[in-house]
Amino acid sequence: MSEPYVLYGSHASYYTARPRALLRKKGIPFVERLPSAPRFREVVRPTTGSHRIPQLEAPDGTVIQDSLEIADFLEARHPELPSFPEGPRQRLFVHLFELLGSEGLVGLAWKFRWLHPDENLHFVKMDFGRSFRPQGSDEELLHYGGRIADRMLSHGRTEASPETLDAMDEEYTALLSRLETHFIEHPYLLGGHPSAADYSLMGALFAHLGRDPLPRRRMQETAPRVFRWVEHMLVPDVQSPEFFDRPIEYPANDEIPPTAEDVLRHLLTRYGEGFRANVVAVNEYVERNGLSAGDAFSKETDQPVLDGCNPHFAWVTQRALDHYASLEGADREHCRELMERCGGLALIETKLAQRIERRDHRLFVA
Repeated sequence: MSEPYVLYGSHASYYTARPRALLRKKGIPFVERLPSAPRFREVVRPTTGSHRIPQLEAPDGTVIQDSLEIADFLEARHPELPSFPEGPRQRLFVHLFELLGSEGLVGLAWKFRWLHPDENLHFVKMDFGRSFRPQGSDEELLHYGGRIADRMLSHGRTEASPETLDAMDEEYTALLSRLETHFIEHPYLLGGHPSAADYSLMGALFAHLGRDPLPRRRMQETAPRVFRWVEHMLVPDVQSPEFFDRPIEYPANDEIPPTAEDVLRHLLTRYGEGFRANVVAVNEYVERNGLSAGDAFSKETDQPVLDGCNPHFAWVTQRALDHYASLEGADREHCRELMERCGGLALIETKLAQRIERRDHRLFVA
């Protein structure tokens, strides 16, 4: 047996949830280590120049940081149980979930974690603390976890006004109700086969909303099928007992289940315009600052936010835009009709003035 991959991350980490689920479903041998592991500090982090998790160390010593780049790296080397369907509509669906299901839901997950301190904060601090002092006392965990919590909150605070909390609750309820309806009939978003769309939802639905006390309780009480899906995404079995006779395959004829299309419509309605506007803002930033091919958006950090625009979000958006732009004839028309029905046409027809590439753990103008 070859040496396993090493995934550096934690259960509290939003972005670690995607590669963990992918590694398990694909049956790829791996071990998970915390960011307090000596090798992470001494070898892995200096290699990427980033403290962010997750980071993956391959058996040959290659190190990758960023959950989406990790997913692509693993997919290329382990194509069995493919994360991407061949059908153009299903492929577009999956790329949109990479954006909307991961980057779109991060705000909701963040607000539920931090705007309900009475219910969540003690657990979150203890959880963070264990990542750095696994066998520490309660006092040590709260001390170190509190320092991490303070660092996380320094990235931006949202006022926990009644209006904000009500809107947050409505947003979460709307998401859960649509997913609950879908999982009555289907084990995964695209029928009987797990895809990158499922892996992309795990950051929000496991790491935050499925573990922090308040949103977890609401999920269990109001959407038990969603909670069961989260549990199943954490094990290597591809077929769950509830769907033991369901073929492990994507729907025929490039079909998307109507209930899955309804989830996509919901996410596009909530977040699509924001990502479209971000592409426009990145275009303006590149032009305003005279960036050209080979220029880094930032040499200091891998995910900079620059004058109100987010190149990382634009890089993720580019995956869906590239796929749509590559289509011709009936394939393109079918995808266009899907976007019209779901309210995503403005987003998918937006164009990046300059391509973005990620190399050496940084974002560059291509």
